[in-house]
Amino acid sequence: MKFLLTLVVTTFISSCAFLGGDEGLIPNNSKDFFDETLSEDIVYQDGIAIGKDDHYPVLQNTNFQKDPIDIPKPRQIFSSGQTRAVQLRRLGQLLWVYVEALPSTSWPITKAYFETSDYKILSSNPLSGELILEYSNNADMKVLIEHGIKEASTEIFISFLTQDGNFLETNSELEITQGILKDLVNFMADSVDSFSGTSLAAQALNDKKKTRIFNLDDRTIIELDLGFDRAWSAVSRALDEGKIQVNDRDREEGFFLVSFEEKNEDDGWFSFLNFQDDTSPGLALGSDADFKIIVSTEDSSTKIRAEVINSSAGDAESLLSKINELLS
Repeated sequence: MKFLLTLVVTTFISSCAFLGGDEGLIPNNSKDFFDETLSEDIVYQDGIAIGKDDHYPVLQNTNFQKDPIDIPKPRQIFSSGQTRAVQLRRLGQLLWVYVEALPSTSWPITKAYFETSDYKILSSNPLSGELILEYSNNADMKVLIEHGIKEASTEIFISFLTQDGNFLETNSELEITQGILKDLVNFMADSVDSFSGTSLAAQALNDKKKTRIFNLDDRTIIELDLGFDRAWSAVSRALDEGKIQVNDRDREEGFFLVSFEEKNEDDGWFSFLNFQDDTSPGLALGSDADFKIIVSTEDSSTKIRAEVINSSAGDAESLLSKINELLS
């Protein structure tokens, strides 16, 4: 028995080496790629040679596209996060409610608020985001719900119209607007976190964004469907929230001079110590600036560009990306 067992074990070990060894029937080829070599270039009948392997050639006019094709950068999208802030904002005589939620979510909440108010709803149009309410015998109140500057945000405006379509802009209407919007802010703040539904009829409002970012002549441009005053205010707020140092600003000429250094989110194990000053930058007149942010209005929209002043500071892409993220 011992002899037979020894013979079986010896035969099994020798057969394994015979099958799986380097010279066996099934050799180990996991390292064969080290011996691979590049093949010769592919040459077509017309003498054109392709020096690289392209698995997805582009065919244009029955000919393969040999020159590289520029692919546009995808539009940056920044979500509003888990906090659904509701704020009453003011710029001069303009008042509006800012909600960090999609218009299709804000529409049913806003409509529910006015359905319980003292004003009678005359008409509602979820496609345009308009509510028309009876204000007086000679005037109506218009509630407009629009997509905000920031991704997944809503802006709500109130205006008063006479029967002939003219706006009422007296101090009385301004006080009434402020009171209604304050109550609407409280109502939205209590409802938006617990409201998980959305209006299918108002889905079109989600596509009417006020912000676009595109590339023109190898330069990134942010375009806002806003007038200069609101666009200037939005850029100023973004610079403050991003703690970007503003060295100088000229509203008449429409530019900011800023210093900006892109920082990683994780600066290391000791980043929690944070010995740097974390206060708002404010003005630092006379300091050297790295970039010039240009705000200009063209054809009822405002464009935001950035130019490099200090070449050692890098390009302006990171700065514009930061501003685009913080616009609201």
